[in-house]
Amino acid sequence: MAGTFGTLLRECRAAAGISMGELAKRVNYSKSYISKIENDLKPPNAMLARICDRVLDAGGALIESAHETRARAMAAAKTPGALDRRQMLAGAGAVLGIALAGGSRPILDDQVVTGLRASFEHLRTLGMQTSPAVVLESLVTQTHTVHALARGNPEPVRSRLLLLAARMSEYTGWLSQEAGNDQDALSWTRHASELARAAGDREIASYAYVREAGLALYRHDPIGTIGLARQAQKLGREGSRTFGLAARREAQGHALAGDRDGFERALDRAAGSVYSSAVDAKDYPVLGSTAADPLTLARGWSLADLGMTGEAATILGEELSRVPAINRRTRARFGVRRSLAHALDGEIDESCRTLTETIGDVAQVDSATVRTDLRELARCLSRWRGHHTVREIYPELSRVLHQH
Repeated sequence: MAGTFGTLLRECRAAAGISMGELAKRVNYSKSYISKIENDLKPPNAMLARICDRVLDAGGALIESAHETRARAMAAAKTPGALDRRQMLAGAGAVLGIALAGGSRPILDDQVVTGLRASFEHLRTLGMQTSPAVVLESLVTQTHTVHALARGNPEPVRSRLLLLAARMSEYTGWLSQEAGNDQDALSWTRHASELARAAGDREIASYAYVREAGLALYRHDPIGTIGLARQAQKLGREGSRTFGLAARREAQGHALAGDRDGFERALDRAAGSVYSSAVDAKDYPVLGSTAADPLTLARGWSLADLGMTGEAATILGEELSRVPAINRRTRARFGVRRSLAHALDGEIDESCRTLTETIGDVAQVDSATVRTDLRELARCLSRWRGHHTVREIYPELSRVLHQH
């Protein structure tokens, strides 16, 4: 393999027998930008690496090289040091709950447990529609309370409360990730696994690995994504919904790595579980995506990573029409992904039109993970700043990107 991404890109282009200008046209980037990449004057971005890998039939080599380049840059920029006090308290609170709080623990009946669950469902519904900042403080307090109540109650109420606390911890981890705090996200996710094991349930314990794989996916770490998703499948029950969601996450990891065959195999395995399993929400609220067809949304998402941007945009557009308006977070996530796919496909007017439909949801949910794709979209559209539709949407795009 070549020593740098730029050298490898130049070698792959030469092997394919196309000029720099022709490559620039095929990937919808300027020739001068490609020149800077090949001469290592600019670092490669993950999306460009994936598109070039497909166009030049590099078999994932360019994707891997871009990932290694990014990892080296992050390692060089990282400075050693202890966690700050807030991070330490957040991690300790996730592990200990409110074990040190004084006072007696009331003995609860099923009706009260059902009420606690309904309270969590209300917070989760609110989390679909607004910023994590609106929900997180109440969610953390309620999670600590439910965990503490479990310690003071006999079976079977104890196990029901532990399972509810586990589900709440898992969701707290997800919202922490949405708020941009991966440290807290990981801590809460692992705490969810511990609580689920204490209650004798493997479902949330397995799903915790799916969530960790999601953190790796947003770090653009395909190896970590695939490894964690496979661990979830080992822990999970084949044929269950969680097993299917783990295989779905593995498929996304393969797409991120540019492995189309691995992606299709994992997604087929996911379909065998997700579409055939009934959702059992008896012990705790349903895990994972609440979208009607999470696998088709994942296919649309991943085809963009595989460079099949036109097909990705079509699938995402069709599926978004089925997502209820109340689920702003899902609409924002996949809406931005659709607009990005259009932009990468050279359909600038369509990218701006669909972004206009989505930008309000993006502003409302204030998601760090959605902003990852939104920044990529802004970079793509910045190369078309003279285009009238880009001029119209760009001020709002910049405002939403910087609102956090």
